[in-house]
Amino acid sequence: MIKPATDLARKLGYKFKDESLIELALTHRSHGKRNNERLEFLGDSILNFVIAEALFKRFPEAREGQLSRLRALLVKGETLSEIAREKKLGDYLRLGSGELKSGGFRRDSILADAVEAIIGAIYLDSDMEIARRYILDWYQSRLESTSLENTQKDSKTRLQEFLQSRRAPLPEYELLSVEGEAHKQTFQIRCNIKLLDQPTEGVGSSRRQAEQEAAKQALLALKVGK
Repeated sequence: MIKPATDLARKLGYKFKDESLIELALTHRSHGKRNNERLEFLGDSILNFVIAEALFKRFPEAREGQLSRLRALLVKGETLSEIAREKKLGDYLRLGSGELKSGGFRRDSILADAVEAIIGAIYLDSDMEIARRYILDWYQSRLESTSLENTQKDSKTRLQEFLQSRRAPLPEYELLSVEGEAHKQTFQIRCNIKLLDQPTEGVGSSRRQAEQEAAKQALLALKVGK
């Protein structure tokens, strides 16, 4: 049973003047032509700006590259889906029958998109200042625990830069298998590198995560320091 969108608004502590906005924000494209994609587009832009501004103020000595990597960590889909689960957004999503059967209300990408759409809806119903206030409230603990130590480049980037510095061919990532149901899959990736006799492998809940793990194992095999 899908809970009313207005119940979520009350739970978030926001009263919509136009309640159709929160309903639209929780409507996935699988449900019909009238869905949350446009609100998601708007919310994504607002979120990126607010988090960029917060990081700019929090780390006055940080370089542009460091700020960019911190922002990417905070606004990525995995972080947004975590926020969605904290708010139990899945209970309020309007999905098409196919997505309902496949467990779309638990899928990271759908949950993340809904968070961005809600941000867009709050902005349209109020103003930038109120939207900022809600974003910073949802991100407070994450911003407080963020440090410049979190700006280390990810494993795939480090591996690519190492190989380029040796004028070696870039790594090739090969998908070995995908197991599990649509909403809870496990990916296995092989990373092939000319400098290594044996390929390395990685497993993760997404293809990107598995590739990062395979790259990490390659860095270890190459004895590349942090």
